[in-house]
Amino acid sequence: MSAEDASHPVRLVVRDDRRRGRLTVLFRLILAIPHLVWLALFGLAAFTLAFVMWLAVLYERRAPRSLHAFLASFTRYTVHLTAYLCLAADPYPSFTGSKPYPVDVEIDPPAIQGRWGAGFRLVLAVPAFVVSSTLGGSVAVGSAYGGAVFGSLGGLTATIGLLGWFASLARGRMPRGMRDAAVFAIGYGAQTTAYALMLTDRYPDSTPGRSEPPPELPAHPVALAVDDDLRRPRLLVLFRFPLVVPHILWLTLWFVLVLLATLLAWLVALVSGRVPRFLHRFMAAFVRAVTHLDAFFYLVGRRFPGFVGREGGYPIDLTIAPPERQRRLGVLVRVVLGLPALLLATTFSSIALVVGVLCWCTALATGRVPGGLRDLGAVSLRYQAQAAAYALLLTSRYPDSSPALQAPPPVPEPALLELTGLA
Repeated sequence: MSAEDASHPVRLVVRDDRRRGRLTVLFRLILAIPHLVWLALFGLAAFTLAFVMWLAVLYERRAPRSLHAFLASFTRYTVHLTAYLCLAADPYPSFTGSKPYPVDVEIDPPAIQGRWGAGFRLVLAVPAFVVSSTLGGSVAVGSAYGGAVFGSLGGLTATIGLLGWFASLARGRMPRGMRDAAVFAIGYGAQTTAYALMLTDRYPDSTPGRSEPPPELPAHPVALAVDDDLRRPRLLVLFRFPLVVPHILWLTLWFVLVLLATLLAWLVALVSGRVPRFLHRFMAAFVRAVTHLDAFFYLVGRRFPGFVGREGGYPIDLTIAPPERQRRLGVLVRVVLGLPALLLATTFSSIALVVGVLCWCTALATGRVPGGLRDLGAVSLRYQAQAAAYALLLTSRYPDSSPALQAPPPVPEPALLELTGLA
């Protein structure tokens, strides 16, 4: 974990092995009913005491330890319950949030907070609530409304919970990428809850992949490279939508040809087991052009994109491996196999839209976009590109929903550390 990660007062720790008991998975919602009832009561007490905490922070600039401990316990409980509901973890959680859990959160003791930030906390937290609602990473918000839990467990975690339910029943394991994506959403939800309940004045960090240990990012034939800064010219930001209209019209016409090319590629791949190279290049350029346009539209990228989808032609770039042999059975039923990826890609599209709206407002005010939001948007675009490439037969590799933007640096061997004098 980097120094920046470790400095955040609310940190996510993952000790899950991804194994899932099929019987408890099958009856997961029924088993969770006692927790949903308890959450309504626990949440009512927590949000009532949060008002007392708010007054105390305004007066003394520091949360009383007893109130901090109670609200921290509630925050940990919501992390455990959210992880259990969306199958990011398997054990049945305790009702107090005090026992260790495979998806857990560490919360620092009370610290000095600024009065201005505390006084306008609910207003300042609105963007974080919007992102957290899209990610669906916390059941805490729903508990404030007398137990309307399912209204808060939506977005990414709801989609992952649904798809993970089928996958866990079939394999007895939770797919790694989906588990890691759910964990990221839960971590952001925990930071949002802690910020709203006055446990910390540090704003939630939307940078994907903030957990210990960090999530993996396996090699994939469709990869996203980010080589752009965070500055955004206000004039380009203000007129973003009119600027993309020509691209939308052009890509709509291009898409008609791509559909015909996909049908031809499907027929050829059924016979030869491989997509012709010229069709692969044509469709890959289309997927790349769409990614460049989306990056510009959602303010993930700065520059105005080109119209041809040239590799290396945009700072938020997509590399697509050459055509490879594919199994004919996988080609035959590609539409059916791609439905779960399409559902998850739709969810990531909603996340990218929220990122674009928040970045638009921020860039107009400051001339920059937040780095965490930019990276979250990039991860969303990468999954959508991988899903499109899978559907268009550009690759037989299924999309990877890992929240990591880049692979974590390798851990040095102890012997190497001793040789270099860094041990």
